[in-house]
Amino acid sequence: MTVTGTAAPGTPGRTPGEAVRLTRYARGGGCACKIPPGELEDLVAGQVPPPGTAPPGLLVGLEHGDDAAVAALPGGGAAVATADFFTPVVDDPYDWGRIAAANALSDVYAMGGTPLLAVNLLAWPRDRLPAELAREVLRGGRDTAAAAGCPVAGGHSVDDAEPKYGMAVTGVADPERLLRLDRGRAGLPLSLTKPLGLGVLNNRHKATGEVFPEAVAVMAALNRDAAAAALEAGCRCATDVTGFGLLGHLYKLARASGVSAVLHAAAVPFLAGAREAVRDGFVSGGTRRNLRWVAPHCDFGSAGEETRLLLADAQTSGGLLVAGEVPGAPVIGELVAPDGPALRVR
Repeated sequence: MTVTGTAAPGTPGRTPGEAVRLTRYARGGGCACKIPPGELEDLVAGQVPPPGTAPPGLLVGLEHGDDAAVAALPGGGAAVATADFFTPVVDDPYDWGRIAAANALSDVYAMGGTPLLAVNLLAWPRDRLPAELAREVLRGGRDTAAAAGCPVAGGHSVDDAEPKYGMAVTGVADPERLLRLDRGRAGLPLSLTKPLGLGVLNNRHKATGEVFPEAVAVMAALNRDAAAAALEAGCRCATDVTGFGLLGHLYKLARASGVSAVLHAAAVPFLAGAREAVRDGFVSGGTRRNLRWVAPHCDFGSAGEETRLLLADAQTSGGLLVAGEVPGAPVIGELVAPDGPALRVR
């Protein structure tokens, strides 16, 4: 969708007569604008209750940085709760809404749950961007949630200098069939359900305006079917690959499960144009911070800088990383007994 709107001339996303470019209003983009993983862990360290003191009924909390919180319900079953929002990752407002909703819903799927209800989270520079763009963002989120069978009922909005959008989502799950970070074990294969490269392609889009339809389709796709396939295959350990990159999320999984992980770089799928984007310098600061964070815990073998950056690429609405074999998804490595570095790239 191209919108010229009524944004004030001279603002970052528009000059007179030009279409509004939402990505020009954001310092970062998508999940690349997350607080770096090391800083985030330091930030929440004091919030984690000591072992054995978690509130009754809390099944998954802050201990390992899982994708959502899970609490037992009095009548049986479990509630899954999450919130996720970010700055524009694409210029098209409807696509941004679709992607942000798919990303928020993914946290519930990554826990093995089913989304039940969502509410919008919207920050909007109302004096700089036309309201019709905000309506398109909300429409995209509503349509994606509807495809997931999850009604959107209200939400919260603020006037902000930087546009942000996402959702708080509540879901339900079987407490005996959760997908958790700490349920990996040595000998399990690692499956990845979406290709990598979203971060560098989004960064190229922001810098040049070039549109990558395959990347948009991947980000807007729900992780519902992948989660269902993982549960059907008996898997109990998974996470979604978002702002901390494949290496960052794999490190968290291996650490929580008390195992090491071997990653076969040649088996990892990448989007068309991703390697070229790295070579041309479209690498976000978030990706470089991810790589610095995992480097002390990783044996990169013969993997060069380009491969390392792609494996650490900050994804937005990426796929599921599953400890187990998921039908239709490539196997990219395996979990092994803890010995030496937590991660090994081969």
